[in-house]
Amino acid sequence: MENTFQENLRLERARKRVKAIKGFYRHFVVYMCINAFILVMHYINMDPGVSFWEWHTFSTAIPWGIGLLLHGVSVFGRNVFFGSNWEERKINEIMEQNKKRKSENRWE
Repeated sequence: MENTFQENLRLERARKRVKAIKGFYRHFVVYMCINAFILVMHYINMDPGVSFWEWHTFSTAIPWGIGLLLHGVSVFGRNVFFGSNWEERKINEIMEQNKKRKSENRWE
């Protein structure tokens, strides 16, 4: 039974990971489409003699790009705050605590 539980746990984690990756790709596609539209519209509506390479031209793309970068790091990068396998270790720790409580609360 323990192996089945562990397998279900791994399967659930894999599903969450796939969902997170899918969310990142959607975020990326929306970022590219909307910012391409904004940049093209800005270029079309520019006054003569105004430079395209000004801060306000990229005032949406840069901060949003930083957010997208952070989203990508959270999905694909190493978890800086909790380290590797933190979630699995924490789950095992909580399961052990629950087992201990159940065994202490038994009537003998």
